[in-house]
Amino acid sequence: MNVTSKGRYALRFMLDLAQRQEDDYVSLKTVADRQGISMKYLEMIVGCLKKAELLDSTRGKEGGYRLNREPADYTVGEILRSIEDNLAPVACIKDGVVQCDHAAACQTVPMWKELDDITNAYLDAITLADLLSGDKWRSVDKT
Repeated sequence: MNVTSKGRYALRFMLDLAQRQEDDYVSLKTVADRQGISMKYLEMIVGCLKKAELLDSTRGKEGGYRLNREPADYTVGEILRSIEDNLAPVACIKDGVVQCDHAAACQTVPMWKELDDITNAYLDAITLADLLSGDKWRSVDKT
């Protein structure tokens, strides 16, 4: 699995909106400036996020983007899958399905499929709210 800069920036964009939900719509320029990401690149990313119905948008002077759900209702997995072509560890798996002419004879396919399943389950267990709070990664016992 290789998360591209598009995927990483999509997460940053979504987190930026999640941090400012009370601001209603946020302009792309505002997020681009805050995150240090080019407007052109963000336009491409936002197009994918809108196509996946992860954002609401409006035009005009007060226009911009906002989340259409609560941060706890977005998973990292769904955001990355809306941006990335494939999150699988190998090219012969696409969208959780083995797509290889040699799969029946390949002894490594079950291992790769299991790794893909584990990766997707992990990413689907993390929400924007988890990333905002950081609690999931704080050690309870720091001794």
